[in-house]
Amino acid sequence: MQLISLFQWIEAAPAVRLIVVVPWLYPTISALHILGVGILIGSIASVDLRLLRILGPKFDPVLPTLIRLAMIGFAIAVATGLLLVSVRIGNYVRDPAFLAKVLILLAAGGNAVALHIASRPESVASMVGRARGRVAAILSLGLWLCAVFAGRWIAFA
Repeated sequence: MQLISLFQWIEAAPAVRLIVVVPWLYPTISALHILGVGILIGSIASVDLRLLRILGPKFDPVLPTLIRLAMIGFAIAVATGLLLVSVRIGNYVRDPAFLAKVLILLAAGGNAVALHIASRPESVASMVGRARGRVAAILSLGLWLCAVFAGRWIAFA
């Protein structure tokens, strides 16, 4: 019962009500969410394709920048996603597609952290062609793709 009260409190918060009341605000946040996802997926897919040796060694110098861009995209997507969810959080927490997306995002984030730890003290470029790098790249591509699909299913639930 306390969780339901928390969700009701979040949905009634003045900032959240503002998102509902101001006609252009929700679509703007949604567009920023899609922009963040695009930055994230575009950047991380390039890193993953390099780890799989589909992209050549000329990409190695830009891998740190691509990773930073992916983190910026992730931050934008998370911040805007939380704002979007806050409007109807009580409904979202019962939506299987939303719950699946959260689990997929946790797995994708865990995979990224594991790759970062495995590449220490060198750079992610040191994982190119290695079994761990290839596995991480395949998992990453699959998990982020699944997260996008789950996100789209949320919209039609």
